[in-house]
Amino acid sequence: MNGIGDYKAKSGKLVPVWTIEVQTLAEDTDRILDEVMKVHPLGFGRYQRNASISAVGRETSRPEERSTTTTHVDGFEAGATETYPMAEMKISIERDLAALEKVMDAIIHAHHYEEPVIFVREDWASRSAYDPNSKNPNRWWNNGRGLPDRIV
Repeated sequence: MNGIGDYKAKSGKLVPVWTIEVQTLAEDTDRILDEVMKVHPLGFGRYQRNASISAVGRETSRPEERSTTTTHVDGFEAGATETYPMAEMKISIERDLAALEKVMDAIIHAHHYEEPVIFVREDWASRSAYDPNSKNPNRWWNNGRGLPDRIV
């Protein structure tokens, strides 16, 4: 029986990656990505600095005694609920422990929390049978719509 690592289709293949999901402030995502880029290109196919950033949501917690919040926020009582804006940033890297260590150090250094919420998952990512001149009518350069409007 073949495993997922043996997957091959005309459209491409799957490669083993670690997906790193970071909860952070939306305005901090570029700074964190800039720090990660100092140690890893965040490549996906022939593109670098690849990340997915969600719309702003909320994160909530109840800080305990001797937490950073109770230490640095005057009058904050341990056990009180705090809620802040948050975006989820996802990146993926090859399954290489040395690369993961460098990326995690860069994220934690750049993050505004002393204990950031970060999830690391073993995943599989697609890699297409790359053809920048494909005649496929669904590709952005063939579909008449082109790329969506840039945000920045």
